[in-house]
Amino acid sequence: MTKDVIALTPKMPDLRTLLAGLYAGGPDLGVNTLADGAVIQLCAPGGRPLVSVEAPILVQVPGETTRLLGASPGVPDSPVWWTEARASTAVAEGGRLAGSFAGRLATVLGGTVWPPEAASTDVVPLTTDISAVPVPATSAPAVDVLTTKTAVVIQDRPLVTMTSWLSDALRGATADDRALQIVTPPTARLTLPTRTALLGHPNRWVIQDPDHGFYDGLSGAVLHWKGGTFTPILDENGTASVAEAFAPPEDASERQLILSLRTLHPADKDLVLGRALETAWHTLTGTPPAGWSTAEPVNLPWSTRQLTDLARARAPQPTWLIVIGHPDRPAIATVRITRTPAGVEEDITLTLGYGQDETAPLDSIEPLAESLCAEHGLTTMLTSLRSARRDLTIPPHFEVPPIPVSFTLGREAVRDIDLDQALRPPLNFSPTQLGPTAQLAVHYPLGDGTDPHAWSTLQQLTQHLKQAATDLA
Repeated sequence: MTKDVIALTPKMPDLRTLLAGLYAGGPDLGVNTLADGAVIQLCAPGGRPLVSVEAPILVQVPGETTRLLGASPGVPDSPVWWTEARASTAVAEGGRLAGSFAGRLATVLGGTVWPPEAASTDVVPLTTDISAVPVPATSAPAVDVLTTKTAVVIQDRPLVTMTSWLSDALRGATADDRALQIVTPPTARLTLPTRTALLGHPNRWVIQDPDHGFYDGLSGAVLHWKGGTFTPILDENGTASVAEAFAPPEDASERQLILSLRTLHPADKDLVLGRALETAWHTLTGTPPAGWSTAEPVNLPWSTRQLTDLARARAPQPTWLIVIGHPDRPAIATVRITRTPAGVEEDITLTLGYGQDETAPLDSIEPLAESLCAEHGLTTMLTSLRSARRDLTIPPHFEVPPIPVSFTLGREAVRDIDLDQALRPPLNFSPTQLGPTAQLAVHYPLGDGTDPHAWSTLQQLTQHLKQAATDLA
């Protein structure tokens, strides 16, 4: 398994300290840089990478180190400098070198190492015959195996996060028309941003279970390595079997509230993005978001102005962001900002976690919808509830799908269909009108998140609205 080791220090590691850490392998090893200096590599004679080190990140968001690394003894809270080292899986000494690098940084700067058992300050002699180790087929430090079909990333950390390493690997695989497949032990979980990134076929989360072989951590399909990729084992009828280990947990008392919303704004110089998400967050939690970033760890304090500046600088390319909440209320969102002919769109998925003795604020959804429609350019919003972990992580076993609670059609979307049709769907409930008649939005209550038949109701509703829009066109 790959060894990811993190040095957590109160001071920023300067170049001299980084080089001192890289001498963990002795003076005979070389140093290389990638990505305009953002990644430093410790290399064997001949240039074979042994350890790759990402540029230090100042994590300023409270609770972020604990969210990603767990409440382990010695794991400090923010602000803290996060310096991550990733060892090559092809060389036996790689993991020890990464641990010694991180241990040296922590010793010099007064910090700690995660995982703590990896820390050392020893010189690690290189005894592997490097000439017998194949040169990696890719320069991407996160990728461990590269075939014509697939980029395989091996992870041994308990929580697989959407790090900049992994984000770069995903972008590279997509650009080359390859699948990204992450291989972990059965004890691993995914963060919601990582799960979102893997939803595109044929990306996979591959569980390597010593008792059950390989299976897909999101679908449960039993897998094998064939033709340069992990693929389901099919029976004579072309059906994939489901691993026994994928069975659902007995305890289903925790819940997640999920809001999937889209906003549309005129593309003018005064536009400030992120305000719809900020309004939803404050309505449902009582506080604004805590931080944002383009990867995990989320390191920047919440700022609508800064994220707007980033999206504007990247346009016309889309911008993908992660937003997190304060530690006392698990909440996380992904945001995709896109410049379109109609303006600037925000596609937002906000998920909040609730324990057995907590109640999701469903009564707040309708007034929130009205506020988003009136002030923040909401076009659509689907609210749903599901049985899933309060901490918002994804385990490798079956989880029931979310159940719709409500659907909201914003002002612009209502204008695109016949108003009478929008207000009179062929269903046994009456929608709620939001706002004045001249700027009407419509809110459709679908249930309390406990009746799976709400999916059928939602399907009938969306078909009715699509037909109404087609007839008007």
